[in-house]
Amino acid sequence: MPTKPFDKIEAQVGDTHRTVDGLAVEAGKVEEFARAVGDENPIHRNEPAAVERGYETVPAPLTFTRTKYFPRYRPDGIDERLGFDLGLRFKHIVHGEQEYEFDRPVYVGDVLSGETTLIDVYQREGGRGGTMTFAVYETTYRDRGGDDVLTERMTRIETGGTIDADDEDAIENTEDDGDSHKGRSSTAVTDEATRDRSIDSPQLTHDSDLPATSADLKVGDHGPKLVADLEREDFVRYAGASGDFNPIHYDEPYARARGYPSVFGQGMLTASYVATVVSNWFGVGAIESFGVRFRDQVWPGDTVTATGEITALEDCGASVTADADLAVSNQDDEAVLTGTVTATIT
Repeated sequence: MPTKPFDKIEAQVGDTHRTVDGLAVEAGKVEEFARAVGDENPIHRNEPAAVERGYETVPAPLTFTRTKYFPRYRPDGIDERLGFDLGLRFKHIVHGEQEYEFDRPVYVGDVLSGETTLIDVYQREGGRGGTMTFAVYETTYRDRGGDDVLTERMTRIETGGTIDADDEDAIENTEDDGDSHKGRSSTAVTDEATRDRSIDSPQLTHDSDLPATSADLKVGDHGPKLVADLEREDFVRYAGASGDFNPIHYDEPYARARGYPSVFGQGMLTASYVATVVSNWFGVGAIESFGVRFRDQVWPGDTVTATGEITALEDCGASVTADADLAVSNQDDEAVLTGTVTATIT
């Protein structure tokens, strides 16, 4: 349970804090981030290629604003609590869901600011007893002209204890001292130095270098697949690209001291893999909204596959709006992430 009475937490709903200042979208950082999430699309590193595809300049990957966690972009007094005193016990916090709504792509040359509003808090009983507290934060990013660029929603969950495997809520742990994992045994975490890796990590399979057109789309179609044969280096690479330097993702003794069999991958790395799928499938500029729910952790030695399936199409005359379900599964065909995307394609 939080250390504050729930009515004191509810009283903060609607409060807003400036949480991002001067988030510079630099060409080198965009390229680094794209490589870390398996996106080799030339639009993220070559301006003529981007302009040829109809972009103003080089667009950033869909989840690039994760780089806001670099300390240089935090206003004074803002830490991982985002300016809210909710009394949540960070050793029991997990990252439940992440959603994005785009007004336009994020471009190289942008300098973004962000304001975060606590838009909802609620409680629910966990599958194994104990009360889970949910906090939903909405961050609006604006450019130097004050125009909206995107809105990002994040759900954090303070668990009442160990999360039941049957709970529908996320279990990906993002905080330093979290202990709400499913307790995979150490024998299930394979040392990548001894495994026979059949693919490079990660690898996107796509029938075309270009995104789909409206004429290409049918309900039931599957998108490209991104297959990542995970190593510890993948987690380190993403940490450097994103600013998520939680040592539980790269420091083996630290992770083991907290009861984990190994370091494990960042949830937003997994989310970024499926974002790579949808941006190459439909095009970065076509994405209206994108959201994911974290289901399980990923470990060194796992092979994860990200893809999607079109569930609905709406003819809008000059364009088609497509809805698709998204999933990332591991080598045992267990879902580690699910999600949805809406895109408008000409």
